[in-house]
Amino acid sequence: MNMYGLLFSLLAIIGWSAYPTFVSYFGGKPVQGIFGATWGTFIVAIVLSLIMQMPMLHGANFWLAFFSGAAWAFGNVLTIFAFGMKDKAGNELGSAKAMPISTAFQITANVVWGVIMLGNWGPVSSKVYGFLAVIVILVGAYMTTYQEKKSAGNKQLLMKAVGVLLIAQVGYSLYGILPQYTRGTDGLHMFLAQAMGMAAFGLILGIYEVAKNHNNIFKQSVTYKQIFSGFFFSMAALGYLVSAQPAMLGLATGFVLSQVSIVGATVSGIIVMHTKKTQKEWLVIVIGLVLIVLAAAVTAFLKN
Repeated sequence: MNMYGLLFSLLAIIGWSAYPTFVSYFGGKPVQGIFGATWGTFIVAIVLSLIMQMPMLHGANFWLAFFSGAAWAFGNVLTIFAFGMKDKAGNELGSAKAMPISTAFQITANVVWGVIMLGNWGPVSSKVYGFLAVIVILVGAYMTTYQEKKSAGNKQLLMKAVGVLLIAQVGYSLYGILPQYTRGTDGLHMFLAQAMGMAAFGLILGIYEVAKNHNNIFKQSVTYKQIFSGFFFSMAALGYLVSAQPAMLGLATGFVLSQVSIVGATVSGIIVMHTKKTQKEWLVIVIGLVLIVLAAAVTAFLKN
């Protein structure tokens, strides 16, 4: 067990716990959420690089990190869009429901790639325990979406959200996978290049919104409020980037541990957005969250 990797994984948990709730709370259009998040991350990356006097990456390492950041931005703008999707009655999906679905997709994709393509969880016993833990996490994530009273609108909204989040998963998968193929560098030194990719996508998206929809997001205060959410995402991005490196926890374990953030994201999303839950719904949600934490903890002790 790599304690240094676990500390950075904890950073990712804290950042991703707060980030989706702040995005939903500040509101605005998805393009504003993505601009704020990406530029908030870029600001933190510049400050960190200056303080630590880290040189800029070059060659293939730079582009792998850069495009991984742009891929995340692509996935995240679709996820933020899913947060704001509404049923016919005008009820918003919200981060509390969207995040567990997104988490399930991301865990499955990253663990499968990490184990099959990168050789994580080398021993057979580690693979068995690891995949059992993933199944438990997926069950827990599903439980957090439980509703005592379901309607046709709820089901239709969830099905539409699943389609959007599946497309978003392409970006999220590249975000986790591309940095694994850099050579002779580490997560700290990759962070600025990755943040540049995020910020470039966010800026292009913002300019496109102005040109196509004549909606100048750069003159709207909510765009800059979303930069605050980006500060929390920067914590998560840095923590995950470092912890998922082969010399730390590896992609499979690093990602699974980072997704314990679903606990904070779900609870804070319900509280901050004033989502009403029945006693039975809270019971099922809490059981699901406990399963996620326990199963994720198991992966921290698996041998690579």
